[in-house]
Amino acid sequence: MRASVVPASLDRPGLRSADGATLAAAFVVVLMLVPARLVFRGVPFSLTPADAVGLFAALWWFCAHLTTTLGAAKGPNPVRTALFGYAVAMLVTYGYAGAGYLPPDELNMADHGIVLVVATVGIGLGACDGIRGRERLDFVLKCLVVCGAAVGVIAALQFVLEFDLTKYLALPGFRFTAELPAILERNTLRRVAGTTGHPIELGVVCAMITPVALHYAFGARDRGEPSLRWWICSALIGAGLMFSVSRSAVLGIAVVGAVLLAGWPARRRLWAAVGGAGFLVAMKVAVPGLLSVFLGLFTSLSSDSSIQYRTHDYAVAATEIGNHPWVGRGLGTWYAPKHLIFDNQYILSLVETGIIGLVTFSGIFLTGLWAALRVRRLSSDPAVRDLGLALAACLVVPLVGAATFDLRSFATVTGLSFLIIGAAGSLLRGTRLPEKPVEKPVEKPGEEVSRPAARAGPPRNPRPDRAR
Repeated sequence: MRASVVPASLDRPGLRSADGATLAAAFVVVLMLVPARLVFRGVPFSLTPADAVGLFAALWWFCAHLTTTLGAAKGPNPVRTALFGYAVAMLVTYGYAGAGYLPPDELNMADHGIVLVVATVGIGLGACDGIRGRERLDFVLKCLVVCGAAVGVIAALQFVLEFDLTKYLALPGFRFTAELPAILERNTLRRVAGTTGHPIELGVVCAMITPVALHYAFGARDRGEPSLRWWICSALIGAGLMFSVSRSAVLGIAVVGAVLLAGWPARRRLWAAVGGAGFLVAMKVAVPGLLSVFLGLFTSLSSDSSIQYRTHDYAVAATEIGNHPWVGRGLGTWYAPKHLIFDNQYILSLVETGIIGLVTFSGIFLTGLWAALRVRRLSSDPAVRDLGLALAACLVVPLVGAATFDLRSFATVTGLSFLIIGAAGSLLRGTRLPEKPVEKPVEKPGEEVSRPAARAGPPRNPRPDRAR
């Protein structure tokens, strides 16, 4: 009988077949590096390449749970349950909107909204059940940090040289949407969007990636890796945050600092304070007036036109919420320029999806936050505990940012949020409960201790690799 020969290309050490982590990494690259204003040509609604990858992830996840050969984790997971609840709530509000009367344009927007829900939930589930093990999760998150640094470089070119590289990133078969340009102006300074859809989105995205970048920068020496590359990535991501000239970015990095400083050891807090001060000094020298503009964003709140614009439409929102309090008027049906813009995702969620939609939307972030903090409590590995803290800090940013802008209207920050939520679920799945020591029975003189009889046959669990 002839022995089978394994090709040399498949027998090399370290060669790995594609899995859920590969799909998540591809999503990160497309989400971060392809301009958010670039959508498919010929599709009746705006669909970005990242949305297409998310839809494929949803299909992959569904097929993976029909078989045992695609590597998806099985078993309960709180993050998966929260994503299910959110998806069901969105289907309910979609059915309610379709059952009543909606103008054709709003009905089309509701169709668009439910497609985007499938894409975002798909990438969350794909990350939660498809990223198996700490090594593969590190692969995805490191890819995110590197792509975040690349976005920082693009933002720096836009801010310093007024050169928009995204204009040259057009792909065949795609078109740019007629949205705001990538370079705007605020208080005589440019404010840029990088590859995202708006400077506010760029600032919030950079704030979300910063904790992960710092995790790999501080832990590089323990892993035996050079740390300089991760510090450079952290600096570029921080520069992108500053070049957004966004109040939401400052709030985001402030809550990130509060979470990280609460969990870091004293020595790391000191180094972070020194590094942060040095970064601000470098920004002041490189871009005179930038810090003054950021300071003015908070000292002139009472006379800021953007703040007044955010609050003038509360009466309209209250009327709409009163008309459909529980399931809303339909996801995506309240859109500009037909309706007033609510620069507050919580208010927009109440209008479009009602109380049920708002609770499930907030619930997925709170569940991801709980999962990350649960990992920190369960694990005895310092690196895993620190990663749990970093993911928790990431998820606090959209919770706060949703109160300052309509988060779900922006593709990059929405996709990144669901990816991080899925990553928290994956990390929790891989963190085992500490085993309790087995107490041996003490035999007394003259007393025989009963012992269970040896079990014959194969073990009860023939699938030790089955996930919890």
